[in-house]
Order: sequence, then C-alpha cells, then structure tokens
Amino acid sequence: MSRRPRRNHTAVFKAKVALAAIKGEKTLMELAQEFDVQVNQITQWKSLLLEGAVGVFGGEAKSAAVDLKRFTPDQVYFNRLPESLAA
Repeated sequence: MSRRPRRNHTAVFKAKVALAAIKGEKTLMELAQEFDVQVNQITQWKSLLLEGAVGVFGGEAKSAAVDLKRFTPDQVYFNRLPESLAA
C-alpha cells in the first residue's frame, strides 16, 4: 500500500471547508468524506476561522505568536503547552 503524497490546500479551499463546518448542515464526517480531508483538519480550520473572525470587525484577534523556544520539544510536538497558552 503506497502512501498518498502530502497535499497543500489553498486558503480558498480551507475557508470553504471551514464555512461548511460552521454552517452545521452536515456532520464533520460527511464533510470529511465530501472534501476528502480528515475530521481533525476540518476542526482545526474551523477554529482558526472563528479566532480570526474578530479581526474582520476591527477587534484584536488573540495573538498566535508564541516563543516555542521556551518549551521542550515534547511539549510543542504533543501540544502540551501550559494552560495559559493552550486556550
């Protein structure tokens, strides 16, 4: 069984998928099958869209810039950052 090569999705595609997830007309599993992406990926794109939506209306979006050098590689890789940064 050969592995599928890694795909790079366009911003337009990501927005389309995230908006479909926000609408809620289909389940995440249905969207994953329709767009041929993982459910976790849809959830991540949806979260990014919702976080960034504040900036559209002139508010300040939460800063995603974190100095990852302060943490061990395991904390970063396994997404085990301190609570103050995880939210």
